[in-house]
Amino acid sequence: MQRKRPEIIFENQDFIVLNKPSGLLSIPDREGKEVSLKKILKDEYGEIFTVHRLDQDTSGLIVFAKNQAAHKMLSRLFEERTVEKIYTGIVIGTLTEKKGSIDAPIAENMHKAGAMLVHNRGKHATTDYEVLEEFGLFSFARFQIHTGRTHQIRVHMQHIGHPIVCDKIYGNAQPVFLSSFKKKFKLSKFAEEERPVLSRLALHASQLSFTGTNGTARHFEAPLPKDMSALLQQLRKWAH
Repeated sequence: MQRKRPEIIFENQDFIVLNKPSGLLSIPDREGKEVSLKKILKDEYGEIFTVHRLDQDTSGLIVFAKNQAAHKMLSRLFEERTVEKIYTGIVIGTLTEKKGSIDAPIAENMHKAGAMLVHNRGKHATTDYEVLEEFGLFSFARFQIHTGRTHQIRVHMQHIGHPIVCDKIYGNAQPVFLSSFKKKFKLSKFAEEERPVLSRLALHASQLSFTGTNGTARHFEAPLPKDMSALLQQLRKWAH
């Protein structure tokens, strides 16, 4: 399967902002076998610096620095938590509280490699959420993270009982089929089996805002990917 190429949202001499497709690693993993966004950029630009990262299955906005000065500046903004990071996602179920803040420490899961969990020994983590639309089986929500812990939104949403759709670590990895919510669903006579509307983690980094050292305010947006939009469209039409 050929990976979709990341789309450049903005670029200047100091940094580059991209819309990362789901399934592409942000930076090389330990094995280094899979292609990563950083490797693609390194091949193109020579020198490139990691500022932050997105989970492999999360799509959306990510920024890389092109020189050491920009790397220092951007890294400081992220460390000082002055970067506004907004995500949109589809979660399982209907939330009782339509708007809230999840303040729960996140630690490494000692019993499951590569997974995190809410635990007292963890680092402080805060996620604000707001339900935008409800469809019974699913809800469409907006998230703002004030800390940048690994898998933060995914862990926090599992913690309150509403994991992100298609989350193979913290929820149910099952793809979403139209037949799961459309009454009287009939398979097309030309199709041998039903194809999923969505089969990847329904989480997207949609907005990124910060003010550089020179006082320039930057705001970037990445539209919802086609597969997530398609699922929302079908839910609006058929789910009650």
